[in-house]
Amino acid sequence: MATYDLVVIGTGPGGYVCAVRAAQLGMKVAVVEKNATLGGTCLNVGCMPSKALLHASEMFEEAGHSFAKMGVSVSAPKLDLPAMMNFKQQGIDGNVKGVEFLMKKNKIDVLKGTGKILGTGKVEVSADGKSQVVETKNIVIATGSDIARLKGIEIDEKRIVSSTGALSLDKVPGKLLIVGAGVIGLELGSVWHRLGAEVVVVEFLDRILPGMDGEIAKQFQRILEKQGFAFKLGAKVTAVDTSGKTLKATIEPAAGGAAETLEADVVLVCIGRVPYTDGLGLKEAGVALDARGRVQIDPRFATSLKGVYAIGDVVAGPMLAHKAEDEGVAVAEIIAGQAGHVNYDVIPGVVYTTPEVSSVGKTEEELKQAGIGYTVGKFPFTANGRSKVNQTTDGFVKILADAKTDRVLGVHIIGREAGEMIHEACVLMEFGGSAEDLARTCHAHPTRSEAVKEAALAVGKRAIHM
Repeated sequence: MATYDLVVIGTGPGGYVCAVRAAQLGMKVAVVEKNATLGGTCLNVGCMPSKALLHASEMFEEAGHSFAKMGVSVSAPKLDLPAMMNFKQQGIDGNVKGVEFLMKKNKIDVLKGTGKILGTGKVEVSADGKSQVVETKNIVIATGSDIARLKGIEIDEKRIVSSTGALSLDKVPGKLLIVGAGVIGLELGSVWHRLGAEVVVVEFLDRILPGMDGEIAKQFQRILEKQGFAFKLGAKVTAVDTSGKTLKATIEPAAGGAAETLEADVVLVCIGRVPYTDGLGLKEAGVALDARGRVQIDPRFATSLKGVYAIGDVVAGPMLAHKAEDEGVAVAEIIAGQAGHVNYDVIPGVVYTTPEVSSVGKTEEELKQAGIGYTVGKFPFTANGRSKVNQTTDGFVKILADAKTDRVLGVHIIGREAGEMIHEACVLMEFGGSAEDLARTCHAHPTRSEAVKEAALAVGKRAIHM
């Protein structure tokens, strides 16, 4: 029977990063993975493949619509979807091999199979009808999340698809109906819209991007509508008839009322994700779950069972790969006797559409609800020199600062490369910086990031270029 200092169940961003950090700290580590490849949802059927298709589809649209006005004459681009899917797969393969390399480099044992916790210090790993039990001083649950399903609507990953199926369609749907106006739906909708699909998004709430700053969400919806997206907000899909050549979706107002029918070639269901705990034996082992099926943990990631910890999508908090990574590092350090820590007030979020949307810290709605006095500084990309000359002026930067201390409490950006620009705000907020600190930091000219500096200046009502 093998004995370890730590066994991590799951090799997504949280799990493999936790394993690497623990190995760096001198522990003997094993990871358990039930899938054929390492990397979890993110690397195989989530973050990474979607970014490959977002990039490729953006290049396709640029070639068809933007090159000519820049003086670049090319013939109308032709879509080779199998080649685009191969481009996506090459990216997946490269990242998966990277994780395999990290396991070997750090002398981490990879145990292929399904992990089940038998109690403190014991994990059963089963594959192909065989099982082995490994002993370990500590266990980390990093099993991630699964797609949330709509009652009465069966996902076949061909016509009614989840995000997984939407990444591997064999042809561009004429009409794509998306259920859910969150990050995943809008990103995948962007891919297929650029490639020629007519996209309609149905959202139960009266707004898109739940949880993001309201002003940002409204502006972003206008931009997407200008691109050709159609939205049905405050509505729900109650049934999908699959009997005909095209799908017929029944849509009702969320508040009640007359139903309507929409036809679609493909229906994409992305109403969120749920913690994945199937087969882990948590109930039998005595690991407590909360009302939403998440593993309950204390501030040091410990579960109700001694020596068992949990991180990532399977616990409370935003279901983001980088949040899981930080938790993986923190719990490895805690197990090693160090002071692992995650600052949940500075977890950025990004929507990788064109333009991108990024956010860190508090929204205006959250500050109002908490009764915190704040000041706002905004700066549009229409007044940013680099954005003007590149003709990419959609969006703005918005900075929220404490009215008394000027400490930056939240930053929200719509614009090209917003996902890259958000990180100077993250660093500033980690150090408790003020809008004044940001406003007095020299930014290279001409860059889009100057809009961040100008928004910080606008907090003090002294923006230069507006």
